[in-house]
Amino acid sequence: MKSGIINFFKSGILATVLFTNFTACSDDDNDPPPPGSTSSPAILVIDEESIDNGNPPNNFSNTDVNDQLATVGLRQPLQYFASNIGDTIILYTGDVGDEGWHALKTIPDSWKVAGPTTNGTDNFLMAGPGLGSGPNPEILLDDIPNVTPLRATGLKMLTGKTILAVVYDGDISTNYSPLTGDLMGANLGIVGLTVLEVTAHTDGSSQSLPKVKVKIEDASLLAMRDFYLFSNAPVPVSSSVPDDVNPPVTVPEPVFVAAP
Repeated sequence: MKSGIINFFKSGILATVLFTNFTACSDDDNDPPPPGSTSSPAILVIDEESIDNGNPPNNFSNTDVNDQLATVGLRQPLQYFASNIGDTIILYTGDVGDEGWHALKTIPDSWKVAGPTTNGTDNFLMAGPGLGSGPNPEILLDDIPNVTPLRATGLKMLTGKTILAVVYDGDISTNYSPLTGDLMGANLGIVGLTVLEVTAHTDGSSQSLPKVKVKIEDASLLAMRDFYLFSNAPVPVSSSVPDDVNPPVTVPEPVFVAAP
């Protein structure tokens, strides 16, 4: 578990948030918290197809989603989400070929040596050098292996799980064969969500991905936790295959691995 001071970087300027007297929840037997819980969130990235100003069904304002602050490396919680912790809302998740939710499944070695820690996922969440700050703030954010767009099955697998996501002000572009993602671009900040329900988006287009009912969590507290990767998120064959828009009744159990 992380404790003490977490450093968030914005355009190379260090902003320090001090958390004190914080302890992880555990059961009576002191078993470690399960991955995908509020004590061990999975790391995702979310783009404008799911969270942006003006997006249905919430029609967030510019200030709701930090649009007026958007910049490479912003890791401040989105204003609406920070002000409505515990509330339940519906988010759309994009379309087949233009997905809004993406799982990180591989952390490049370059992220681990970038600093300021030896953990690559922590460095990404802190927007460390080359990961949102420094003289070349995006140099380590292009062609990232296995950035996996989530369609209906992958989203349904997250039911009951908690995520911490970096939110992008634009699209996260995906290349296939091999699967890579472009994580460059301005950020709106971070959000913490627990997925409660995943249902078909029947009032959208034939390519609309599911609606996700989420509980808003405290992203600042989740940023103190140990992070996990959604390692068995289903891998699409291409931008159009599979046409996975309807959540299956049964899905595989999600597998989470400690984020290096």
